[in-house]
Amino acid sequence: MNKLLTTTLAAFALASPLLLPAKDSRAEVMMRMASATINDVQHEWQKVFAAKLAESVGNKVKVEIYPASQLGTIPRMLEGVLLGTIESFITPTAFLSGTDSRFPIYDAPGIFESPEHVARVIHDQAYRDHLETLALDKGIRVIGAIFNSPMLLLAREPVQKLDELKGLKIRTFASPLQVEPLKDLGASPLPLALSEVVPALQSGNIDGMLAGMPILTAFKYYDVATHVTNLQSQQIVSVNVVNEAWFQAQPADVQEAIRAAGRAAEKEVLPWGIANVERSNKVWTDNGGQIIELSAEDRERMMARFAEVGGAVLRADDTVAAEYDRLLEVVEQQR
Repeated sequence: MNKLLTTTLAAFALASPLLLPAKDSRAEVMMRMASATINDVQHEWQKVFAAKLAESVGNKVKVEIYPASQLGTIPRMLEGVLLGTIESFITPTAFLSGTDSRFPIYDAPGIFESPEHVARVIHDQAYRDHLETLALDKGIRVIGAIFNSPMLLLAREPVQKLDELKGLKIRTFASPLQVEPLKDLGASPLPLALSEVVPALQSGNIDGMLAGMPILTAFKYYDVATHVTNLQSQQIVSVNVVNEAWFQAQPADVQEAIRAAGRAAEKEVLPWGIANVERSNKVWTDNGGQIIELSAEDRERMMARFAEVGGAVLRADDTVAAEYDRLLEVVEQQR
């Protein structure tokens, strides 16, 4: 009888998964990675990050990449990360100014000499650790920081002299370090979603936009306007942020893998990003685009005004000023 009972229970256990030894039933973690751009260094960072994370944790985290504003406009994607409905978002630091007023310090004119200088500053170990936690009190963690591209001005009509900026309606990033200096030069800066720029240029509602060349070529802006002025004023820095509550909900090994994958991807995509700027410049000119250089006199005058106006913006808030001074220390150490 005991033998029969034992056999019956064993058979029932095989037929019923509820009686089998418990397996790891934790659901696969979803990590949606959003951006407004495509085929640029931001998109490349996402792809490299995803590959490196998979090498570390296998299928514990399912990464899905949504470039080209598939998950909404920049404000909506950022809002999604803050609310936790999107896990990850990469963007130039300027677009985070409304979330944390310290992020625009990276837009200060003239602080970075080159892409390599940007990388040396970002990858200073102590500073990179600080940058990761800069906005934790806002609910976001920086897991990626990269050189994006130099700042350019796209215009419907050629801007060959600084005075020709007067009266122009120019789409900018949301950063006050772009808005206020342009106002000082007589232009009318207009923060505008990237998806709205082409129709606004076509209709004449705006005269130009600030952007990096990889964005201009990826979205074929040469079909709308062909004149680009190389301002040589700023190097755009992009950061990838994740929702901190989501990050903290992951086990320790996944948290460490995310941090490690982000930093490894930063270093790996630097040469790709530098080369992509060169490729993009060629694509621009091959498609009839023009790249205009300001005269040395105009550039000197522009940088002087940008530095004065930008400095006033940065020094208006003690917290921002302290963060800017901290950045400048590393900038000088890494020249």
